Amino acid sequence: MALVDVTKTCLDSISQISEHIEGSILYLDAGSSESFQLMGAFPVLLNLGVRAICSLENMCSLDVVVDWNSSSEPARKIAVITSRLLSDAHRYILRCLSTHQGVHCCIIFTSISELAHSAYPDSPLGPDAFHEYESLLVQDYEELVKKSLTMSKQPESSHLKDNLISEDEGWSELTSIEEDIQHEASLSERDYCKDNLIDHTEDVGQKLVVSVHHFPMVLCPFSPRVFVLPSEGSIAEAYLSVEHEDAFSPGLPPLSTGLPSDGDDTPPGATLTAHFIYHLAAKMDLKMEIFSLGDLSKTVGKILTDMSSLYDVGRRKRSAGLLLIDRSLDLLTPCCHADSLVDRMFSSLPRRESLKSHTHLKGSQSQLKNGPSTLQRASIDVHIPLGNILNEEDCKMDNFRLLESVEAFLCGWDPSNTDSQIGDLINLSNKIHKEKPLHSETELLSGSFVSTENFRGTPYLEAILDRKTKDGTILLKKWLQEALRRENITVNVKTRPGFATKSDLQSLIKALAKNQSSLVRNRGIIQLAAAALVSLNESHSARWDAFISAEKMLSISAGDTSQSLAAQIGDLINKSAFIGSHGQKKGKIEASKGVLSFQDALLLMITGYMLAGENFPTSGSDGPFSWQEEQFLKDSVVDAILENPAVAKLKFLHGLMEELEANLQRIKSEENKEVSTKKLQIDDFDDDQWGQWGDEDADDGNDNASKDLYNDMQLKLELRDRVDNLFKFLHKLSSLQRKNIPSRDWTMALETNFGGDSYTSKGLLYKLLTRLLSRKDVPGLEYHSSTVGRLFKSGFGRFGLGQAKPNLADQNVILVFVIGGINGLEVREVQEALSDSGRPDVELILGGTTLLTPDDMLDLLLGNSSYI
Repeated sequence: MALVDVTKTCLDSISQISEHIEGSILYLDAGSSESFQLMGAFPVLLNLGVRAICSLENMCSLDVVVDWNSSSEPARKIAVITSRLLSDAHRYILRCLSTHQGVHCCIIFTSISELAHSAYPDSPLGPDAFHEYESLLVQDYEELVKKSLTMSKQPESSHLKDNLISEDEGWSELTSIEEDIQHEASLSERDYCKDNLIDHTEDVGQKLVVSVHHFPMVLCPFSPRVFVLPSEGSIAEAYLSVEHEDAFSPGLPPLSTGLPSDGDDTPPGATLTAHFIYHLAAKMDLKMEIFSLGDLSKTVGKILTDMSSLYDVGRRKRSAGLLLIDRSLDLLTPCCHADSLVDRMFSSLPRRESLKSHTHLKGSQSQLKNGPSTLQRASIDVHIPLGNILNEEDCKMDNFRLLESVEAFLCGWDPSNTDSQIGDLINLSNKIHKEKPLHSETELLSGSFVSTENFRGTPYLEAILDRKTKDGTILLKKWLQEALRRENITVNVKTRPGFATKSDLQSLIKALAKNQSSLVRNRGIIQLAAAALVSLNESHSARWDAFISAEKMLSISAGDTSQSLAAQIGDLINKSAFIGSHGQKKGKIEASKGVLSFQDALLLMITGYMLAGENFPTSGSDGPFSWQEEQFLKDSVVDAILENPAVAKLKFLHGLMEELEANLQRIKSEENKEVSTKKLQIDDFDDDQWGQWGDEDADDGNDNASKDLYNDMQLKLELRDRVDNLFKFLHKLSSLQRKNIPSRDWTMALETNFGGDSYTSKGLLYKLLTRLLSRKDVPGLEYHSSTVGRLFKSGFGRFGLGQAKPNLADQNVILVFVIGGINGLEVREVQEALSDSGRPDVELILGGTTLLTPDDMLDLLLGNSSYI
């Protein structure tokens, strides 16, 4: 029987829609681009006959001529693949159609099923969502065509932006994105569009054929068995909890209190996640036995169970176990900086900026009752700065530099460049030296992760996904050396076996990329090694290692006393405040040398409070620390904020930025006045000091001083109120183990059956899988019976035909999905749990809502994506 492979399933799904996308200009939205980039789908799409691949959100008028040549005609078919709801993607699709005036066929693939569209709260589309949208799109397009024809009769008054705004059926207008796009087209494109409008003045709307299909396999696979959802897709951005006392963030499930949930209050994230998992299992021909742990996971499990039918059960499918877990059951693991090379990479590399700068439509999640205003996930698409590593001095390729060649090529296609017809790229690259570059090096020569790049059949990314930093870098070094042997390239570099330093990797990368053909052939290993090189850079590695050291100290102190742990947290806050204020006095350059900032100290304080909640749950009346210990921490935080106004960007300090900066400037000016006054007193010691006695200016000065004192007190009182709210939120985090019913019920059982420090230091997934694979009971774990199972239980069970409750360990295929996200450490711990349980036969797939770094957790808990 074939092994389960998420990446292969995704690529096979693309091949199954080949007849729809062949001969089309394919538009991908940000989420689909993220997914297809990681799974390596772009070559597959081009092999299937796609004429060109373009960005849906960044569409411009030049897309009309992107695939023109002397032997082809303009494209008459457009295909769109989106990871969003149709209502969110509508205006972008409409803009594409209004730009490609000659299109006869528009095929749209959405990762959100028709049933999920209709089940989405306040959705503008009903049960027959796809057909409804087809007619609405044709209707809006016809109106745009009529408007463009009317505008074309007026001399030079036609502007593309005027043709792109629709206010029908509650759809949102185009916003600032369109204003930022340059709408100048080439003369040939204008002529073509003009002729096309004349040819189709009567029935262009009727000739447009629109069809909408469901394409569920839009996900980001890091390996055949590890995946997350696209960061800018509707599923990942849909909120998982409404704002109430048991919720932390719209991007995290609420506390699991065990109380039954009201079906009307089911968050959109639960609904969309359930529909995604259902169709993923169907695509992989898996029949799921569903288990859940956590309140939101139980809700998702119930939705999945209701979606099952006798037809689905009766089909010949491979049996598999599905384990749904709430992220809120273990927030400590993703907050910590573990020894994981992949986690270091994603924390060090720059991410692609979000393309979502539009307001949500009527009926979207921003407008839902008690819903958050925004929920932005960090992009999975990283930028690996190859240009910084392959610098000009050391890397001359084929007699002229690769970076200049790429920029020369882009200049050749720039319509605003009067020399765009120059065919000699070498001469053009020489010209670039004298002009301002059109693009930065990061944009021109940057790589990204591709999970399908492999070495001897083993995907690069999969092999290092569960590796520690040292093991991963040694493996990358071996791969680079092997690639150099295949290319017959000799390197005069002395390297020590069993070690991989930053200089070793850099010299091997440069040697392998000296030739352009070698760079293209070995791009997978080069990009991965370059990403590791960035993570090993001193500025990134020093910060990560400082976090590891601080977290170890907090863990040791948590095993001692609450006073010791509070002292450690306070020391971290005070040090970060000192570094920040010292950096401001020295300048920005000196400030950047500080290892841990105040935001970093807050993240460590979150970790400390969660550790305190596990070890000292009854130390204080409200929190894990005594009143004196917590007051000491509050004073430290207030002083740190007053000395570093820049931290006011945090959500709990919104609105105080100007006041804090003004207060700091006033304090500095008073210090300068005191210094100057002392100098004047020394210099003018013999002068008459009574000359200003009784002057009105002196009274005004006293009034100003008292006013400043009042403002200072008012600011401090407001700041203390904000800090008090912060500590109330920290109390909620510290009560995770006590208030989460599953954690409270089975943590003691886990510790009783599995002892040892190594086990205690593991995360939730390791402990849970170790216990389940050993066939131990897990209190709070709920099994969701299938349709047939419920039938046996309610009907045929009377005749002795009852069905025994299955065990997750009985399955050879297990899908673990963490609602809220996963991190790189958990990938390794899942593999360790399989190994320690003696179950190498189990095929385990690990998925999550998103990939979580510690910085992402700080944003979810204290940043804009929080409920604080």
